[in-house]
Amino acid sequence: MAMPRDDADAVLADLADLILNVGRLVRSRTPEESPRVVPLNETERQVMRVVDLYPGAAPSEIARRTRLQRTNVSTALRALEGKGMISRAAAAGRGVAVHPTELAASNLRVLREGWARELAGVLGDDLDAVRQCTELLGRLEQRLTADEQA
Repeated sequence: MAMPRDDADAVLADLADLILNVGRLVRSRTPEESPRVVPLNETERQVMRVVDLYPGAAPSEIARRTRLQRTNVSTALRALEGKGMISRAAAAGRGVAVHPTELAASNLRVLREGWARELAGVLGDDLDAVRQCTELLGRLEQRLTADEQA
């Protein structure tokens, strides 16, 4: 039996609200003060995530995937290059390919270790539930990204 639309809307809105808030809470507990972590602003974090997931992406692809204006991506790429987080290389034609550096990989490892410690302290050993949640959020991200590209 289908859930009434008002109930479904409320459940979906509650999920979106929780996703946003949990992300904010995890970020607030991120070990960014560590000397092993390169501090990034929000735009740089978004750009870096795409560079990590799609090494060799062109700046235009990064802008499309982050839904940021091309000028903001260019500014973030200059800042990330200055921080040693990315390298740019000529690609086919007049294109540019953006790659994460070893410093970026190290930075991400430190952050992921911190996130894992933080969530382990809160969630304990319920890894089956974590895997189910991760799978659901992964599908949600894929579908939202696919909708953006359509």
